Amino acid sequence: MSENKTEIRFVGFGGQGIILAAHITGRAITIYEKSNATLTQNYGPESRGGSCAAGLIISDQAINYPHLTKPDVLVALSPEGYNKYKDDIKPGGLIIVEESILVDKKSAVRTLTVPAGKLAEQIGKKFVTNMVVLGFMTAAAKFVNKEAMRQSIASSVPPGTEELNLKAFEMGYSHFKPE
Repeated sequence: MSENKTEIRFVGFGGQGIILAAHITGRAITIYEKSNATLTQNYGPESRGGSCAAGLIISDQAINYPHLTKPDVLVALSPEGYNKYKDDIKPGGLIIVEESILVDKKSAVRTLTVPAGKLAEQIGKKFVTNMVVLGFMTAAAKFVNKEAMRQSIASSVPPGTEELNLKAFEMGYSHFKPE
C-alpha cells in the first residue's frame, strides 16, 4: 500500500500564532481524524517579531522522519518566510500567502492570497489572523476535514475565545472561492 503523505510548512513572525496554527492542524489530524502527524518548530530567541516556522507531516502510515523534505503546502504570513521557503514547494504544490505580501506567481505551484489581516480586523481582533488563514487553508487544500478543524480549534484556544476563533475560521473558510 502506498503512503498518503502531506507536508505543510507554516511561516511568519513570532506572535502571529504560527506554531499554534500548526498545532491545531496536527491535533485535527491526529485526534479528530485518527491519522498520524508530526510537528517540528523553530523560532528565534525573540518571542515576538522574530521569524518562526513550523513543519507538519500528515500521513496515513507511521512517520519515520519528522522533518519536512519537500513540502506540498506553504502557509506564509510574513514576507521573509515567504521569500525564504517559496522555492522549496513541490511542483504542483500550493502556497497560501497573506495578500499584503508581494508574491511571484510561479507556474509550477498554485499560489493563493488571502486578506487574512483585513478579515481579522473586520472581526475586531487582529490576533485571529491565524484562524482566518486556517479556514482558508482548510477550504483550499482539502487535506483536513472542516469539522475536525473546528473541533481542534475549540479545544485548543484559551477558554472564552472559542466563539471568536471559530468565527475567524469560518470567515477564512468562506473567503476561499474555487478557481
